[in-house]
Amino acid sequence: MAVVLVNARVLADDGLRDDLAVLVDGARITDVVARDDPRAASASALDLQGRYLLPGFIDCQVNGGGDVLFNDAPGVDTIRRIGAAHRRYGTTGFLPTLISDSRETMAAAIDAVDAAIAQGVPGVLGIHLEGPYLAPQRKGAHDAAKFHSPEAADVALAASLRGGVTLLTLAPEQVSDAALQDLVARGVIVAAGHTAASYDQLMHAFDLGVRGVTHLFNAMTPLTGREPGAVGAALDHRDSWCGIIADGHHVHPASLRTAIRAKPRGRIFLVTDAMPPVGGIHGEYTLAGQRVLLRDGQCVNEQGALAGSALDMVSAVRHTVEQLGLPLEEAARMASTWPAEFLGLGSSHGRIAAGYAADFVVIDEAWTVHETWIAGRRD
Repeated sequence: MAVVLVNARVLADDGLRDDLAVLVDGARITDVVARDDPRAASASALDLQGRYLLPGFIDCQVNGGGDVLFNDAPGVDTIRRIGAAHRRYGTTGFLPTLISDSRETMAAAIDAVDAAIAQGVPGVLGIHLEGPYLAPQRKGAHDAAKFHSPEAADVALAASLRGGVTLLTLAPEQVSDAALQDLVARGVIVAAGHTAASYDQLMHAFDLGVRGVTHLFNAMTPLTGREPGAVGAALDHRDSWCGIIADGHHVHPASLRTAIRAKPRGRIFLVTDAMPPVGGIHGEYTLAGQRVLLRDGQCVNEQGALAGSALDMVSAVRHTVEQLGLPLEEAARMASTWPAEFLGLGSSHGRIAAGYAADFVVIDEAWTVHETWIAGRRD
């Protein structure tokens, strides 16, 4: 049945508007019209009580949620539980993320995502394989014993998802040029992360088709005066994309503000790098054989090192407004429009416009999520 969303502050392409109505029929937005348009009168009206109606948030890096970790049980039930946990915080599209693991676990994870998409699990857009082609010097919480350079069979495996998007994070200095080009040619979105690459090495990788970097500043060579490193390359390359974890723990807000000023608008987007505590009740889990605890809003191992995050997407948007000083319109786009563009989904997701997926989040001025819609279904 066709519905019309009214009495909302709608994030349209030209900013927040309070004079619009959004027509939805099934899984798609049919039109965005003036609130007194006759077509609005013929649909069943839903009054959003003056709240913000934003494009649904898209998270490219979701390791876990709802007390489960994708690596621990890479199946459809795990994906469903993770998606449901993050939906409570406005996430309507996500990539279940597998950190460095065995070929067998990678294959199981890819099969699980294919099955989840086929079964219509809400919000699943593809898979993010974070590793195992990473640099030991920048391993973070990954198990370096799983690291290796990809062989031909590994490239074929990484590109084997039948439906949806595949994002692969790797250290380009650990991968041959031929393998990089093969991955890109097969349609894999390649990002640099957990990398010891120099400025020159990463700029070369961008030339070969690497699209951006995973969690800018974290687990990569830093920007210094004489050696710009991977951070410098990511900021200097105009066309590269940068995911950021805006939780106030992973990166100092001043560094993020500097990065946002350095990059063209739309090239920085929000990710959570979320772990099982998001939407869960437990504050402890195991990651790559390490005991990880939730302490003061941070996920840390027993040595105190960060191991993923306890961040949800609406909190990331809030931090972007309150800590980084961006307007809500831009912060919301960093959680929706720009990640959709990064994933190649910019013509179908991430905007409130005719023909786009009816994926929405409804929030109030206190950052409370009141509703999420995925493919026209309200929760």
